[in-house]
Amino acid sequence: MRSEAPATTADATTADAAVPPPAGAPAGAWSPLRHRTFRWLWLAAIASNIGTWMHEVGAGWLMTTLSPSPLLVSLVQAAGAAPMFVLALPAGALSDIVDRRRFLIGVQIWMALVAAALAAATLTGAMTPGLLLGLTAALGIGSALMAPAWAALTPELVPKPELQSAIALSSVGINVARAIGPALAGLIVSSVGPWATFALNAASFAGVIVVLAGWRRPQAVATLPSERFFGALRAGWRYARSAPRLQAVIVRALAFFVFASAGLGLLPLLVRRLPDGSAGVYGALLACVGVGAVGGAFLLPKLRERVSADQLVAGASALYAGVLLALALLPSAPWLAPVMLASGAAWIAVLSSFQVAAQTAAPPWVRARALAVYMLAFNGAMAAGAALWGTIAAHQAPAVALVAAAAGLLLLILPVRRFRLACAAADDLSPSLHWPMPLAEGAAIGHDRGPVLVTVEYEIPPAHAAAFVQAMQAMARVRRRNGALSWGLFQDTDRPQRWVEYFIDESWLEHLRHHGRITHADAETEARVRALHSGPHGPRIHHHVGPPAPGSGLLPLGAGED
Repeated sequence: MRSEAPATTADATTADAAVPPPAGAPAGAWSPLRHRTFRWLWLAAIASNIGTWMHEVGAGWLMTTLSPSPLLVSLVQAAGAAPMFVLALPAGALSDIVDRRRFLIGVQIWMALVAAALAAATLTGAMTPGLLLGLTAALGIGSALMAPAWAALTPELVPKPELQSAIALSSVGINVARAIGPALAGLIVSSVGPWATFALNAASFAGVIVVLAGWRRPQAVATLPSERFFGALRAGWRYARSAPRLQAVIVRALAFFVFASAGLGLLPLLVRRLPDGSAGVYGALLACVGVGAVGGAFLLPKLRERVSADQLVAGASALYAGVLLALALLPSAPWLAPVMLASGAAWIAVLSSFQVAAQTAAPPWVRARALAVYMLAFNGAMAAGAALWGTIAAHQAPAVALVAAAAGLLLLILPVRRFRLACAAADDLSPSLHWPMPLAEGAAIGHDRGPVLVTVEYEIPPAHAAAFVQAMQAMARVRRRNGALSWGLFQDTDRPQRWVEYFIDESWLEHLRHHGRITHADAETEARVRALHSGPHGPRIHHHVGPPAPGSGLLPLGAGED
């Protein structure tokens, strides 16, 4: 079930998460394990991730047996990652509007069945390269559906002061599995065969299913109807288009993972061509990646005290470029072991930096969808990169592909630095709830009425006009992120000090949701704008709703009144 997608940082809502740390006990590295549901789910996830890493070793090695083509070998990784590129945003929308617990149980059952089918086809000799890629893609579909919902669980299981520790523990768990799974898989493939790794992977989903089935997740009391699927998709996409912090993470992820994917994508082929290469060696080298990542995870807190996230990512990118060059040039497995240790440390430094930036780039109402966009970039880059470097390796040589990937990583370090990774505590994205609910004179407004036009009138002294226009650009991003279909700003030609801002929401229901989406960070942006307003009262706000649809039987507001 491996998911290197980020956990989120919304407020905890469950009874288990609401229990504060004991008096006098600070939130330490292991403190989230005091919470029963988090502890058992963390342990079950490690077991499941061990199974997933065993699958990756078995699938990669099996493909080298079925076909010597470098392209087909690299496509095993691409087949597992590509579904995320297609399904990430729909999965994020589903995660935000359905019961996550039941949804995750269903996805885990699906993945267990696919893994069992892989084991059966391999054991009976029915496996072909096409079938292997197809079933790997089916597992990838399960991972794509699971990842946003899984990423949103952490804040429901631990209180806010322990979230950073919980996120770190999740990364440690993934990399403990990375250290154990490949080494164990190498032994099993050598002694039993790849089918056994698939069978054990199928069994590994049981723990997660049992823990999720036993979790009594409290249901939040909703004051508004749930978002509809396609509306949730549109809202998530609008948010991503107007969120510079999220966009910076996406650009940085694309710049790194497209090139870094060459290492893991071509590793099975490189090991197969070594004089001492075997399935056991392949598993051991992947285990070295996990060990290096775990070691790197424990060094990261001290590194973050001394360097910024941007400096950390730049240094780790340069180190990973060196790893790719070493893979291209070193001739035997013993020489590659320390290289793979370094690759794990560099990988976790980059990945955790991106995770923290992505986790804090969106408020709770859209977080799963924002994380899904990041996952789309991450997995899309991995899939596209694996296919690209596999093609180059097939037409040239693996060493040529690895050298080209290393060069790409190094060349992009400086250009992408302008897309800065935001500090985790930069903004308060919790709901401010400071907007009063709009009132309609004489009648209730149906949720489906729309569109809704909102105008805000400001009195701005001429001396402050330039600063006001600049401040309103940030306000435009706030409006669009929170659901506005369009936004505009106009100056009155008769009274130049009078400015009118407008934005349009899709419906009255969407406008009510807009009220609940405003964060404390948005309120600060709004306060900077209002500080330039010079009237005796605050800016004047007016709501305008579209007429009822013809044939709906509804009357305009106030119609029929004396």
